[in-house]
Amino acid sequence: MTPPPDLSRDPNALRVRKRPLPVAVAFAREDGICATLEGPMPFRCGDAILTGVRGEHWPVTRERFETRYTPVQGQAMGQDGRYLKHPQTVLARRLDAPLQVMLPAGGRLTGKPGDWLLQYAADDHGIIDEDVFRTTYTPVADAG
Repeated sequence: MTPPPDLSRDPNALRVRKRPLPVAVAFAREDGICATLEGPMPFRCGDAILTGVRGEHWPVTRERFETRYTPVQGQAMGQDGRYLKHPQTVLARRLDAPLQVMLPAGGRLTGKPGDWLLQYAADDHGIIDEDVFRTTYTPVADAG
């Protein structure tokens, strides 16, 4: 499998940020597989299983979740409830051909033309459905 492109070198990549929309989170009580829009993804006991604005589900490792999300209803971190993602600007590019991305925690996402490739860091990518992307991300104006 070919590694995903480095969007920091792509002149057509957009800088985007997730809108402050709360997501429902339940913490896995056992290992399993989550059926995401982009393919099945494994998760471990204790990982966060998120439900997005369109009812889509995706897992996030517990370690990553705790550094990227905060509770919004007064519950303690690690309790089921509603959470917000910390603001983070990422790079995005609309796919014009199918693409598969291996995830750092295991599993792979499959994107189709029209989906969006996201790059969170040099070796940290994701794929998101077009409709979900348009609902949950907003462009970030360049400073300068």
